[in-house]
Amino acid sequence: MKLSDIAKALNARIENASPDTEITGVAGIELAAPGQLTFVSNPKYNAAAKTTKASAVIVSESFPTIPMGMLRSRNPYLAWAKAIELFYQPPRYAPGIHPTAVVHPRAKLGKGAHLGPYVVVDEDVVIGDNAVLLAHVVIYRGVTIGNNFFAHAHAVIREFCRLGDNVLLQNGVVVGSDGFGFAKDDEGHWHKIVQSGNVVVESGAEIQANTCIDRASIGETRIGQGAKLDNLVHIGHSCTIGHDTLLCAQVGLAGTTDVGNNVILAGQVGVSGHVKIGDGAVAIAQSGIPHDVPPGAMVSGAPAIDHRLWLKCCAVYAKLPEMAKAVRKLSGGE
Repeated sequence: MKLSDIAKALNARIENASPDTEITGVAGIELAAPGQLTFVSNPKYNAAAKTTKASAVIVSESFPTIPMGMLRSRNPYLAWAKAIELFYQPPRYAPGIHPTAVVHPRAKLGKGAHLGPYVVVDEDVVIGDNAVLLAHVVIYRGVTIGNNFFAHAHAVIREFCRLGDNVLLQNGVVVGSDGFGFAKDDEGHWHKIVQSGNVVVESGAEIQANTCIDRASIGETRIGQGAKLDNLVHIGHSCTIGHDTLLCAQVGLAGTTDVGNNVILAGQVGVSGHVKIGDGAVAIAQSGIPHDVPPGAMVSGAPAIDHRLWLKCCAVYAKLPEMAKAVRKLSGGE
C-alpha cells in the first residue's frame, strides 16, 4: 500500500517521504523494518523514533522532525489503531449453525447468524442480525440481543439480560450471574437473597476475558453505551456504569456503585458499595475508594485522596525513617 493511500485513510499529512513509498505492514518502533509503518504517542519512545528502521512513523503535529518519513496526525494513537486495521482483518465467520449447537424452537435468530460447536440458545431468546457465537457460548432463556453481536468461546449470558447492538464479549465473560446477596437469620445462618433483576449492556460496549457482571437483586445492573471493561473486572449487583467509561484489569465494584460517564478506573481499583463516582473522574492503579468522588477529580491511594496530595504523602512517607531518627534525637532517645 502506498504511503499516500495510508495518509488519506488516516487523515494524516506526509512529511519527509515520497507519497509513493510502499508500506507492507506495521510494527513496533523498536522492531520495525524498512517497508513498515510505526508510531510514537508516548514521549518515552521519542528517542527510538530517531533510530527506527521503519519507512515512516506516525507522530503528532508538534513532534520534532526526524530523518525518516513521518505521517503527522492530530491523534497519533488513534491513527495507529486505524493503520493496524488497514493491514489486518480478523477471521470472518460464514453464516450457519454447527450440527452440535442446540437452539430452542422458540428462540429467534436474525439473518446471517454463525453458531459454532456446542453453542446453546435457550427458549424465548431473541438475537439480531449478523451474530457470531463461537464454541460453547451459552445464552439462557429470555435474553434479548441486538445486531452485530459477537461472543467468543465460553461466554455466558444469563436469563432475561438485555444487550444492545455491536456488543462484544471476550472469552469467559459472564453477564448476569447472581449478585452476592445474603441476609443473616436469627440462628446466624446466611439466607440467600433472590437475585430477581437483570443486566442491561448498552450498544457498543466491549467486555473482555473472564469479567463477571452480577444481576441486580431487584431492578438492573447497567453497562453504558461504549463502555469498555478489561479482563477480570467484577461488577457487583445493581451497579451503573456510564457511557464510554473504561475499567481496567481487576477493577472491583461493590454493589450499587454508580460510575459516571467517561470515567477511568485503572488496574486493581476497588470501590465500596453505594459510592458515586462523577463524570470524567480518574482513579490511579490500586486506589481504594470508600467515598464519593466528584466529577473530573483524579484520585489515588487507599483510602483514595486527591492524586497530587497523594504524591506529596508518598514523598513524605519515603522520608519517615529519617524523620523518626530526628525525632528520637530531639527527644534524647539517641
